[in-house]
Amino acid sequence: MIRPEVEGSGVAVQLRAWGKDRRLELSPDHLDRLRRFVEAVKRGPFVKRTWQELLFFVVDGAVAIAGLFFIVFTMVTGIFLAIIYVGLVIIASSIRGARGLGGIHRSLATSLLEENIEEPPPFVPRPGFYGWIQSALRDRTGWRAIAYGLIKVPLVVFGVWFALSLWIDAFTCITYPLFEAGAVRPAEFGIVTNIFHPGFISIGTSGYVHGLFVVISGVILLFAAPWPTRLVVFVDRQLMHAFLAPDALTKRVRSLEHARAQTVDESAAVLRRLERNLHDGTQAQLVAVAMRLGQAKEKLANSGNVDLEQIRRLVAEAHQGAKEAIVELRDLARGIHPPVLDTGLEGALSTLAARSTLPTELTVTIRDRPTPAIEAIAYFSVAELLANVAQHARASAATVSCVQHGQWLRVVVRDDGGGGAQLSSVGSSSSGLRGLTDRVRTVDGRLHVESPLGGPTAVTVDLPMHA
Repeated sequence: MIRPEVEGSGVAVQLRAWGKDRRLELSPDHLDRLRRFVEAVKRGPFVKRTWQELLFFVVDGAVAIAGLFFIVFTMVTGIFLAIIYVGLVIIASSIRGARGLGGIHRSLATSLLEENIEEPPPFVPRPGFYGWIQSALRDRTGWRAIAYGLIKVPLVVFGVWFALSLWIDAFTCITYPLFEAGAVRPAEFGIVTNIFHPGFISIGTSGYVHGLFVVISGVILLFAAPWPTRLVVFVDRQLMHAFLAPDALTKRVRSLEHARAQTVDESAAVLRRLERNLHDGTQAQLVAVAMRLGQAKEKLANSGNVDLEQIRRLVAEAHQGAKEAIVELRDLARGIHPPVLDTGLEGALSTLAARSTLPTELTVTIRDRPTPAIEAIAYFSVAELLANVAQHARASAATVSCVQHGQWLRVVVRDDGGGGAQLSSVGSSSSGLRGLTDRVRTVDGRLHVESPLGGPTAVTVDLPMHA
């Protein structure tokens, strides 16, 4: 006997099973989860994602089976003919064809599943025909595509039995009164026939009641069919990311190449800026100093008519110009490496927080001192972020946190401003964040921005302790 009871916002069910009284309590959270589950099941056959996944499974499964025949035929033929040079050519062509099949799988995943799978590096053959064969035989992307094809076909077979059969049985049962009304039971195959006894969706007779029972069974199968398909496609997504996307070594090399290019560009920009500042500022000041000292020298050389007042003026101007040149040189040196970092990152960040135009609270917990490069990146990141807060955030206060977590240094700058900062913004208050991201990535660091409209904004920079 089942007796439901309402308790507050939850439900308690009193039932008697196996000779004992049992009580099942459902909290509001459990009820909300149950409601979402029921809604998902009700909408399952009618959402776009379901039919996209079904179409992908059918089309990509056909491509995988055709690709398997191509790979097996060419590989077996190539191995059989490997005693002569033609066999190596066939094997190399098979690997290149597998790379092309991998591209088809990625394209189908992008267009039907909206799954973004990163493209592997393009095939770059060595010069000459023999170089092409050698490069094809060593193509890691091609071999990984072959591995995916060999694993994908058993997954397709399993999916036909586990997922596609439910769709076929569902439509067979729903259309039973139209096409199989005279049969005792509709045709069944797949997981339905393996789990349940034959004819489970039939009452073993014919007539109106029998047909209605079959149609109802088809409707139940229709609502159950999307979920096995979703499971199979989910496994396929993971396989594509594992075998058809660049491997860890390739991603690492690509990341290092990108970081190296950014470092070279940044170094070139810094050198150009230093050259421009020295040419337009310090060099001009020193030229003026030299000219005034030269004029004073000429005045002193004319012993017959020495204007001491004019000489004093020229020397004073030269002295002032020399002091200004020294100041400009000092500013340039500070831009290269702030002297405040000589005492450590904690003191440098304290100076930044004290100089901030907004009330800034600083928290620093560092056990080991980072390398100079990491200290400089952390310092300039905090300086840029505090400048953004002061200029664009419309905030009343900010906080800076610098904490060591194992071999990583986490720097977080928060403000209570209006939010809306984005890395993709160009020519706005957020454009400096893109430069910070490039600077942080040069040492394999990460920058994350959380800035909803209305605020607050939190920018997190994770840096390795040693670079």
